[in-house]
Amino acid sequence: MAVPNGTPMPPPAPILVGYGRTSTAEQMAGLDAQRRDLEAAGCGRVFTEQASSVGERPVLARAMDYVREGDTLVVTKIDRLARSTINLWEVVKELEAKGVSLRVLNLGGETVDTRSATGRLILNIFAGFAQFEREMMLERQKEGIAKAKAEGRYLGRKPTARAKAEDARRLHAQGMTVTQVAKELGIGRGSVYRALGGVDA
Repeated sequence: MAVPNGTPMPPPAPILVGYGRTSTAEQMAGLDAQRRDLEAAGCGRVFTEQASSVGERPVLARAMDYVREGDTLVVTKIDRLARSTINLWEVVKELEAKGVSLRVLNLGGETVDTRSATGRLILNIFAGFAQFEREMMLERQKEGIAKAKAEGRYLGRKPTARAKAEDARRLHAQGMTVTQVAKELGIGRGSVYRALGGVDA
């Protein structure tokens, strides 16, 4: 875009963009307090929402889309923005890709901005925690799979009750009662009834 004399319009000046969130179980007063703190910090635009940290956060998505290169996204506390260290790292990387910094007004009693040297150091610490958290999660997942396999509950286990339906019908046709079929196949009576199409025996 250019002004009438043909000189290109300068890009918009960077601004502070605030984001506040409370969970659906928290009072709106908490959201009002965050808005006051964000406006007092100089935020020219503030996005707020009442949403669970583990659910969808459409307003955060709009805030992330709104910020432009040179802007700073401001939050009062880390837990208002991210649900985990990994999630925080993902948000910061997305902001970095847009040339946007993150400012936390209260991180251990201090204000931290990823545009500063101290902020960069903390960012690297976050990255380390994210990697550690990811490795721990993978380790717990592997242990869970191993335990499930040992207990016969893993997805790769032997045929389920549905897969045994044909055997249930065959044994019932041979004269076994529903109870006997269930015991023989190691499945519940309800599963046998479903396999037999509701036959009562």
